[in-house]
Order: sequence, then structure tokens, then C-alpha cells
Amino acid sequence: MAKVGIVMGSDSDMPVMAKAAEILEELGVKFEITVISAHREPDIFFEYAKSAKERGLKVIIAGAGKAAHLPGMCAALFPLPVIGIPMKTSDLGGVDSLYSIVQMPSGIPVATVAINGGANAGILAAKILAVSDEELLGRLENYSENLKNDVVKKAEKLDQIGYKEYLAQMKK
Repeated sequence: MAKVGIVMGSDSDMPVMAKAAEILEELGVKFEITVISAHREPDIFFEYAKSAKERGLKVIIAGAGKAAHLPGMCAALFPLPVIGIPMKTSDLGGVDSLYSIVQMPSGIPVATVAINGGANAGILAAKILAVSDEELLGRLENYSENLKNDVVKKAEKLDQIGYKEYLAQMKK
């Protein structure tokens, strides 16, 4: 049974939302993913959000651009945590999306990650679930340790070959 719902208002958001899915897969968290529009198909959206808890979802990750109503509407209907991902837009670079998501009225919170922050949304969803899942917490701790080790290896390599060679290798 899926524990995380990943929803987006348009399939053009898929590259960002896929990053959340990839993190959840890596951490062994089951999820469902779909395209759903609060504006273009409100009846379908309402059914999705209202039935999410009964379907076993514990967290929803919702990505949206421009007016970005999808995360807030999910939060209005779903009683558990919602994480909003503001999408970068051609008009205002995603600031419009960011403001729409973070400016929720009192009582309807949406946790918000950076513009196009799909990976962090996946990690945050996993951390929320890890509060009551020791095995998942262990996988998150391993994930963090691997991030640290990657940085240490890069620093060691930079020390060994110097910044010019390091930069040249990065450009390949």
C-alpha cells in the first residue's frame, strides 16, 4: 500500500516530481504518482484528496506552478502532512508558485521546499514517515552518511589534484 501520494498539476512537472519518486524508491518507501488538476478537473481532484487517507496515504507531495493551488487544496482536504513543491515558471521564475504555496491561511499549513525541490520533498516525506518507522530511519541515516562520504571524497580528490584539474574533470 502506498504511503506517499505524489501529485502534479501538469505532466510538464514530471522531471521535478520524478526526483521525489526516485528518492522514495531509494529509501524503500511506497508511493503513488499521478497528474491531477484542481482547476481543470475539480471533481476528480476532490475525490483523490478526500479518499487519500482511506487509501493509506500518510503524506502528499504536491507540485504546482503559477497560481499553485494544488498543494493548498490538498492540505485543505487531507488531514495529514502535505509538502508543496513550487515549480519554476517562465513568467516569474517560480517565485509566483513559491508565494502561492507558502502563503496559506492559518490552520491549513503546507510544508514547502525550494523551487523545483523534488528530491528534498521526497526526503522530507521519508523523514515524516520515519518518526514511526525505525527501519526507514536507519535507511535515512545511511543516506545522510553516504552524502557526507561523497563530499569527503570530493574534498580529498580536490586536495590531491588541485582545483584546475578538478574543474577540467568536471567539464568532461
